[in-house]
Amino acid sequence: MKKKLLALLLGSSLVLALAACGGGDDDASKEKDTGTTGGETTTADAGDAEKLFNQKCSSCHGGNLEGGVGPALDKAGSTHSKEDIESIIANGQGAMPAGLLSGDEASQVAEWLAAKK
Repeated sequence: MKKKLLALLLGSSLVLALAACGGGDDDASKEKDTGTTGGETTTADAGDAEKLFNQKCSSCHGGNLEGGVGPALDKAGSTHSKEDIESIIANGQGAMPAGLLSGDEASQVAEWLAAKK
């Protein structure tokens, strides 16, 4: 009985320790830059597109766009326009599922990838 209780307490402690060590999301990191600079409104930048790519796409296309399960995208803009890339993101292609990103997120990543030549 004591062994079971000890195992339960240690397991619970481990879960709580792991949860406290950075598993949560900060609300500040989710916000996009929508402030004003010199009278101009700023929007999300390429850093956001790269972050979205790393979260949703890099597991197949590689963290450095080198490819893996999916094709390399380091020169995607040399063969595809932003609109082409948005279409691929929206509709999928080959083994890539459709809709991993949508709306503004898809547009940001497509623009970022289209600049890779």
